[in-house]
Amino acid sequence: SYFCMNWILLILFTGPTVLGSILKGKVGQSITVPCFYTVKRSQDITSMCWGRDKCPASKCDRPIIWTDGQRVTEQYNSRYMLKGNLSMGDVSLTIVNAEEADSGIYCCRVEILGWFNDQRTNHNVVIEKERISTASPHTYTSEQTSAHRSASESSLTITRTWPSVSASEAPQTASDPCSSTSDCSDVTTNLQ
Repeated sequence: SYFCMNWILLILFTGPTVLGSILKGKVGQSITVPCFYTVKRSQDITSMCWGRDKCPASKCDRPIIWTDGQRVTEQYNSRYMLKGNLSMGDVSLTIVNAEEADSGIYCCRVEILGWFNDQRTNHNVVIEKERISTASPHTYTSEQTSAHRSASESSLTITRTWPSVSASEAPQTASDPCSSTSDCSDVTTNLQ
């Protein structure tokens, strides 16, 4: 009977706690940790808190944000905010510009009227660094580039030859692509 009574008290004092999902995000991005409660009428709107670590028996350990149900009353870091509609029960936590140090367990505690009725949800948040690809394009050192350029320049010869065309074969609307000698020399210079 003593064992049963202790077990019942343990259940009552710890209350129901839901383990949320594992949420992953990247450093520098925003991540939203979901938390909702049911609001059918204005009397259902209630206070709540977000804290770091698992939800304790009451309140929030290492609190981040507190609300009175209508608005945020305490905010311990400007990167943690509630962007949802509080009066509709959306108390999801948004972490802006996430850092690796933001990884860990987060507790969402909605304070429901009555003894041991609070809605508690624990979420595991993992913030990872952006992966940097190890594959990189081939790059040349300035010596290689210079050597490559001078070798190709010395072997490159541009010869301008025009096929001979009789006057009867030439189209009447065609114009000379190089109307003056300077136009063709500019093209040749740019090619080199």
